Order: sequence, then C-alpha cells, then structure tokens
Amino acid sequence: MKHVVIIGSGISGMACAVRCAEEGIHVTLVSPFPSERSQSVMAAGGINAVLSEDSSGDSVECHIQDTLTGGCRLGGVKAVTGLCENAGKILRQLEGIGTVFSVDREGRLLRRAFGGQSYKRTCYCGASTGKQIVSALVMEVRRHEAQGLIRRRLWCCFHSALIRDGVCYGVLLFDETSGGLDAVYADAVVIATGGQNTLFGKTTGSTQCDGYAAGKLFMQGAELKNLEFIQYHPTTLETAQKCMLVTEAARGEGGRLFVRKDGRNVYFMEEKYGQRGNLMTRDIISREIDALGDTAFLDVSFLGKSVIDKRLSELRDLCAKYGEIDITREPIPVRPAVHFFMGGLAVHLNHETRIRNLFAVGECASMYHGANRLGGNSLLAALYSGNVAANAIAGRENRQTAPPDFSGETEREKHRLLQHRDTQSRFPVMYIRDLLAETMRKHMGIVRNETDLAQGLKDIDYYLSIAGKIRYDSSVMPYFNYSLPAILILARAAVACALSRRESRGAHYRSDYPETEKAYQSATVISYDGGKYSIRLDEERAYES
Repeated sequence: MKHVVIIGSGISGMACAVRCAEEGIHVTLVSPFPSERSQSVMAAGGINAVLSEDSSGDSVECHIQDTLTGGCRLGGVKAVTGLCENAGKILRQLEGIGTVFSVDREGRLLRRAFGGQSYKRTCYCGASTGKQIVSALVMEVRRHEAQGLIRRRLWCCFHSALIRDGVCYGVLLFDETSGGLDAVYADAVVIATGGQNTLFGKTTGSTQCDGYAAGKLFMQGAELKNLEFIQYHPTTLETAQKCMLVTEAARGEGGRLFVRKDGRNVYFMEEKYGQRGNLMTRDIISREIDALGDTAFLDVSFLGKSVIDKRLSELRDLCAKYGEIDITREPIPVRPAVHFFMGGLAVHLNHETRIRNLFAVGECASMYHGANRLGGNSLLAALYSGNVAANAIAGRENRQTAPPDFSGETEREKHRLLQHRDTQSRFPVMYIRDLLAETMRKHMGIVRNETDLAQGLKDIDYYLSIAGKIRYDSSVMPYFNYSLPAILILARAAVACALSRRESRGAHYRSDYPETEKAYQSATVISYDGGKYSIRLDEERAYES
C-alpha cells in the first residue's frame, strides 16, 4: 500500500491528506504544531466560488479572467481554469464536512465583494473562514486517523529530502522531543509549509512559515518560480510583535480609505479610481498608501454597530484588543505589510516539482496567482492544490523496488547537527535572522530599484559568508540553527529575481523601470547548483503550467 509524507498540516496539507486517505493511501502528516495553530486559521475574508444558482450574472469564465488579469497574465491558463471550474464543487464539499458559511434568511450563501473581482463571489463564515475550514478538516483527519490511514507526527520539522538521481524517496525529520534526525521513506512527499514570513520578520502571517523547506529543496535541486512577486496587504494594524491583518472584508462591506489633509478627510482611492477605488487590487492600493507619506485610515463606522457585530466581529475584537480602537465609532490607522508570496517551488500541473515524487501545494508552490493574488483565491488554491496532488499520487503505480540506502547521508547530517550545537562565536543565529529581515524590508519593499536590490544582495552575501561561523548554541532550538543557510539562500534568490526583472508588473514595482514590458510576460524561474544561481524567463511555465 502506498505511503505519503505530507510536511505541513494547514489547509492545503490536510486537504491533501484527507484526499489521499479517501483513496486508501497511508499518510504521515508532519508538523511542529497542531493544525489549530497553523497560519490557515488566520484567513478571515472568505473563499471565491461561482455557483450554479448565482443570479448576479457572474460566471466561471469571469472568475478565470479576473484571476488571470489580477495576476497580470502570469498565472497558468490551464491551472487557473481548473481552479475556477472546481471552486463550486470544493465549496459544497466544505459544507458537506461541516463548514458553516454565512447565509441570508432564505438560506442562500452570502457573498462579499473583494478587490479585482467583477462580481461579489467571495463566500465567507463571518470573519473566521479559515478557522471554520480548519476545524472541519481536522475532524476529517481524525476520522481517517481512527481508520488507521492517517498518522500525525507532531513536534517534528522538515530537515531535508532523500533524493537520488532526480527522484525523491522520503525525508529526514528533526524530532523536537528527541533532538535527533529520523529518516522516513515514502512513495511521495508533499510540501505544504506555507510562505516565507521569516524573510521579512514582522508580517501579517505566522513565523512558523519561514521558507526553510523551499530553500533547502532549492539547494537539493528543485526550482523556484516568481519569487519577486510578494504581496503587501494594504490594510494592517501595526503592533510591537507583528502586523495584524485588517481583513479586505472590511472594504468588501463598504469600508472607505482616507487620509487627513488640512482638517478634512480625503478619500484618495475614490478620487483617483472612482466608486470602486477601495476595491482595487492589493498591489495598487499598497502603492497608493505608500506614496502618501502619511497615515492612512480605514473607516467602517458608518456601517453601523449591527452590521459590524454580524459581519466584522473579529475585526472589531482585534482592533479593540491590539489598538484600543472602537471601530463602530472611530477609523482604523492602517499601513501595508507583507502578506502573501506568489512565488515558491515551481511545479507542474499536477503539483509535482521537477524532482520525481516530490510535490508542493498551497502557498509554498507557485502556480495560480501570477504577479498578484486576488483576495479569496488563496483558500481556494490551498484546497484545490491539495486535491490535485493527492489525485496525481493516487493514479501512480506502487514502487516496485526498494529505495536506495541513505544511511550514509543520514549519519552525516546527524553529525552536522551535533556540530551546530557546539560551534561558538559572537554572532548568535537569531541576530542574523533579524538582520536578514531588516535587509529584506528595506530593499524588497513595495517600491524597488536597482541600487537597493544590489545592496540587498551584498548584505545577504555577507550573512552567508559568516553563516558557518556564527554561534549555534543551546539557547535556541536546533531547528533554528540548521535552517539558517537555506533561509539565507532563499532570500538571496528572491532578491536576485527582483533585480533581474527590469519592469513593473503586479506586486513587483521598480521605480527605475515603471512600465510593464511585453518581453517580461513570462515566469521567472531560478535554479541553484553548488552556490551558482541561474535565472531564466520561462514562457511555457507562465502560460501552460
């Protein structure tokens, strides 16, 4: 019987695990924390789907075109078509496993307007759509656990893949409870580790999503794609620890952005873009706020307490708790912050990387969003990609031969892990991670230029030059020690991709190249070989992957 290892137990990982179990495949679901602590629970706004009973005039074709247009035509046409055509089916499946969506008095699903979309097509569960979906999937996972088809391995982190001659045979896991490495063989490995928040430090997301798995697999031969496209969410509430997401649902319900000038409120998005100005795509609004050079505010108070309590209750509570703001009476000060990574591991239509039997799903895979993601498409892509990978794995024949012997590689990595614990210097590992985040925020911001990007490369090259000399000690978990080089290499790859794309497109804006150029209407693909980075524009991946 087939065995699959899935790294990451958020929505995409659990969706893949459940679908594999439905096909009779044994699954080992690996994560450092329970699913209830995954970043997926933070998704508030909703999930996009066009349903057959929709009478607004919306259509699946319109959803496809909005997604492709929002992504500046860098999303794969075949991939986006599959995503949107299956959205209605996925929504009904979620309802079938217990996800409770908001409905009107007649029991019809309510929909929100989200940026860059021609119709209201974002279905939601109040302001906690991610939590509802996670809860429903957790119960499905437990049901298959009881049947012996899914086994959870908590408190474990990905260390590396077991790869030989372009084929993946399993993974090395770091077990936090024992402090050791464990080789786990499998017919397929699925990476579902989310985005790359640690590269920037303070973001809207979880620092559990640090990009290490993508960086390590990049070093092991996988390709990365579209790393320069990093979405800044235009509305966040900054705190000392992180940037709290002020959900796009607030603007979907009618919230208005303004800036105070000469004692009056100037609704800058409406003045420049008209009635739907507050629902322009996230890249456009983020640049407009960044250009203001002043504090922007989001006002929802005029919606009334009853609407806010019913539809934006989590935002109400968040602002009260972290900003002492009563959104029924006063506006919210907002600023853009890193929110989503359109780039990640390059995958084929079936979500397999160029390494045989190694798959990637969810935010860590670059597939559907092109140069800019539409709100409401991330939850849909997480669920759909998990199902696609599971179906591809289920359709393959079982391996006929035993895997190669990886005992030598395993022992070398165990020895290296012990060495990391003993190395001493005046530079602690967390200090370098903080420096990296400062570099990325400064040089990979909303607006970029060649001088800043080149300096970013120099900074990261310096961090890499001392990565083998810094203090790896017992003051931090060993995972933070061994993960640092791959995170630095991933960051360098992202800056290199941004430097190579001499145009402005979607979430990538160059002040020195402000126009969108036809010559760059292709995906950026980067590979790594022994310290050398190779970048190419890949039209085939942009349109057909």
